[in-house]
Amino acid sequence: MANLLETAVNAGNFNTLLKAAEAAQITDTLQSSDFFTLFAPTDEAFAQLPEGTLDELLQDTAKLKKIVTYHVTYGDVRSDDLEQIDEADTLEGSVLAIESDNGDIKVNDANIIQTDILADNGVIHVIDAVLIPAMVAG
Repeated sequence: MANLLETAVNAGNFNTLLKAAEAAQITDTLQSSDFFTLFAPTDEAFAQLPEGTLDELLQDTAKLKKIVTYHVTYGDVRSDDLEQIDEADTLEGSVLAIESDNGDIKVNDANIIQTDILADNGVIHVIDAVLIPAMVAG
């Protein structure tokens, strides 16, 4: 198996997230031996951001790092774990709200559209929206 970063690269639909992770300088975290859970917005999710937002974020690495690390939680949290919890601490420092309803799982306002993409150092859950921490939201 591959680490979280390699797994995201191999999936092929996280190019924008990977570009953001590289700009925010957290690729080392995604390749580390520590276990993390990545809530990964698809390229389509990033395309839903207001026009110019992504370019603006790529210029503001401090804000970008807050947003990217808001998508990463500690530990290997699988879908069956998500159904048992109602929040998760992020690397950014805030907490994500986890909501489970008849097998549908939401993280804040994003739907998890694919769960449990396993990596050597954690797991990826695919989400349909970019999560923005409250302290960054304008």
